[in-house]
Amino acid sequence: MPQVAVGEKAPDLTLPAADGSTVSLADLRGKHVVVYFYPAAMTPGCTKQACDFRDSLDALAAQGYAVLGVSPDKPEKLQKFVERDGLTFPLLSDPSHATMEAWGAWGEKSLYGKKVVGVIRSTVVVDPEGVVEYARYNVKATGHVAALRKALGI
Repeated sequence: MPQVAVGEKAPDLTLPAADGSTVSLADLRGKHVVVYFYPAAMTPGCTKQACDFRDSLDALAAQGYAVLGVSPDKPEKLQKFVERDGLTFPLLSDPSHATMEAWGAWGEKSLYGKKVVGVIRSTVVVDPEGVVEYARYNVKATGHVAALRKALGI
């Protein structure tokens, strides 16, 4: 699937959250939104990345950024992840991969030297008008949030 590019309108996003609510990108219009895609809740890399976002949330929020995490996990597993690690931002469930495909975060990737199809660890920042202002694909779980903050000047 094609990746989203800086300057284009962000694809629609409406997904169930860990807490049972539904979150829509349209509901966050007027804010900068960091949407990050990760393979699986409660795995070492995804935990590190989620905790990095949690620990940076105050600094991001102070600059007007909201954070949404998206994975193919069911809401029940996401809720366990939220509770286990004290995550303070919405985790969204996309088991059909439709949203990840629309955002270019689902497709062929290399895993331990093998070609597989799955979640491409990615981060996209959407501006208050719904336009992509930052997009990175195949990011590393460790150090990515620090690099994102630096790129955003936070």
